[in-house]
Amino acid sequence: MSAFPARDSAWQLLTEWTLSDSLRKHALAVEAAVRGYARKFGEDEEAWGSVALLHDLDYERYPTSADHPFRGCEELQRRGYPDWFTRAILSHADYSGIARDSLLERTLYACDEMAGFVTAAALVRPTKSILDLEAASVLKRMKDKAFARAVSRDDLRRGAAELGLPLEEHVANVIAFMRNNADTLGLRGTL
Repeated sequence: MSAFPARDSAWQLLTEWTLSDSLRKHALAVEAAVRGYARKFGEDEEAWGSVALLHDLDYERYPTSADHPFRGCEELQRRGYPDWFTRAILSHADYSGIARDSLLERTLYACDEMAGFVTAAALVRPTKSILDLEAASVLKRMKDKAFARAVSRDDLRRGAAELGLPLEEHVANVIAFMRNNADTLGLRGTL
């Protein structure tokens, strides 16, 4: 993978464009999950993590499908981020027209909505913690159509399938990867 700015620069850019604490935490959750898969697959954790951190860079400023993630990618290109980087970000939006061809692209897609769903599942626990959250609990929540209703269950299943993993294994992986960052993500709860 060709050079890209360091994580500190990516974080600075994210915080410049994204003021919402919840959107920043979402970016950090997706970063944790994607970094975990990078380690699992023997890929470049720094590169993959930076892509994940910036995948929703423009969402707060440009939340419509006409603009997101296109405006963010334009900014990244202007700042010299490589094509593989912006292509991965574009591919996480089904409506972008960019197919998910690489393992990075499939991983970002699989982790984006799942990290959000796992976060929601952790926050409704009595402990409000990811530390005692199990995959079975998340799978049960997926069956409840009223829970996190904006999250497409089909997208969650498709993400796991694109990684070639059973859904339960993917859920367990994302939980485990996010647990390593429980404090940063605000998901330690009362444990």
